[in-house]
Amino acid sequence: MIRLRRTSANDSHFITLVKALDEDLAIRDGEDHDFYHQFNAIDQIKYALVAYMGTTPVGCGAIKQLDNTAMEVKRMYTLPSHRGNGIASRILDELENWARELGFPCCRLETGRKQPEAISLYEKSGYKVIPNYGQYQGVENSVCFQKELKK
Repeated sequence: MIRLRRTSANDSHFITLVKALDEDLAIRDGEDHDFYHQFNAIDQIKYALVAYMGTTPVGCGAIKQLDNTAMEVKRMYTLPSHRGNGIASRILDELENWARELGFPCCRLETGRKQPEAISLYEKSGYKVIPNYGQYQGVENSVCFQKELKK
């Protein structure tokens, strides 16, 4: 059974899962990793989520205010040993609920073209490709998405 817990970026389970995510991304992104890594510090994240199977932390995600109209989905990760169980979808749904509760009408995010599982998740979850925003403008490996949140 999957249990989700809202927390902050100071949570030790969240920090451990983000370290595993960063190790995975360093391999996938190769030379581009340092560019992306500079935008993924967790010290500015107030809204983090950890997913558990029993007492084991198996996935995480976060939202961060992007502007007055959108929350940005950040640091989505599920341990490889627990993928395929719907954990990432549950995390994403809960992050969207949280953004909605905070009064934001949409969520945006960026992911890399070398992360086909993430792209598939976002498309399946109703996210639409948008022009790359902010620091991702002109970055060939980046794909940006947005989803309008229903009230």
